[in-house]
Amino acid sequence: MAHFAKLDGGNTVIAVHVVNNDVITIDGVESEQKGIDFLSDLHGHTLWKQTSYNGTFRKNYAGIGFTYDPDRDAFIPPKPYDSWVLNEITCQWECPVAYPTDGKMYAWFEPNQQWIEVTN
Repeated sequence: MAHFAKLDGGNTVIAVHVVNNDVITIDGVESEQKGIDFLSDLHGHTLWKQTSYNGTFRKNYAGIGFTYDPDRDAFIPPKPYDSWVLNEITCQWECPVAYPTDGKMYAWFEPNQQWIEVTN
């Protein structure tokens, strides 16, 4: 199965659709454009990008709220906190402070930009 992200005018993912491989295959080779044409005809919407469920292309599997960046040819998740920075290689947001490695559970506390231990 092939997966396609439906984009709004600002390149934000508003849905993800699954298309049978038979629809997008030409002589044994997948064609993204065939999937786009199929979905455009079906839904009347023309902004689609194929996404990889296992992240083999376009960096990350697209989810609702992700942004497609055409310069990076990547899907980027929503930024979780203002202080986090984008890793240009993975296109994932990274915390400015490393997660503690002591085996305890932590949550990010943005006002102090630190990890706070989660206790029950």
